[in-house]
Amino acid sequence: MVQRIAIIDYGSGNLRSVEKAFERAARELGAAIVFEVTGEPEQIRIADRLVLPGVGAFGACMKALSDRPGMLEAVEHNALVVARPFLGICVGMQLLADQGHEFGASKGLGWIVGNVRSLDRRNPELRSPHMGWSEISVLTPHPVMDGLDGEAFYFAHSYHFEVENDAHLAGVCDYGGAITACVARDNIVGVQFHPEKSQHAGIALLKNFLQWTPT
Repeated sequence: MVQRIAIIDYGSGNLRSVEKAFERAARELGAAIVFEVTGEPEQIRIADRLVLPGVGAFGACMKALSDRPGMLEAVEHNALVVARPFLGICVGMQLLADQGHEFGASKGLGWIVGNVRSLDRRNPELRSPHMGWSEISVLTPHPVMDGLDGEAFYFAHSYHFEVENDAHLAGVCDYGGAITACVARDNIVGVQFHPEKSQHAGIALLKNFLQWTPT
């Protein structure tokens, strides 16, 4: 059976690069998958898997996602009610938090307890944004992170997800101390880095996601 993967288009991020990376991952797997870059709620509602990319400010991204009629409801139905596999990328991962604090406080999706705060707040001497390659340490085994402990991924961010429940913290990288690299809960996973820019390690992660069946 052909899988249908919805890459959610709410006006944030280079969606074509995400789509191309997924297409390569699917080819390497030899899997029959259709990728749809879409802002249509019905396509999002019925997709077999959801991908939420994001680039820019937390509040602006959340507003764009919320302002499109029926989109947020479709995302929540697919991810929370039907519980299909969900992947958030960069700001798409940060939106899983309760709140973001970029240009003031903004409400997030609230799927994983925590807040998104400035990197400068935790260490004023750090260069911000954190941009470039960093190795990740997998803290909690997860099928999407399988085989990726110690691999380097490409990061580009000025804010980071402070996760309150350690059980949801799947992996970290070192940037003046440990910062969140990936989060996971049930059928939901998010990564701060950009798999589509992370060469072989990024493709490996996308292949893991395409094969993941949450239990």
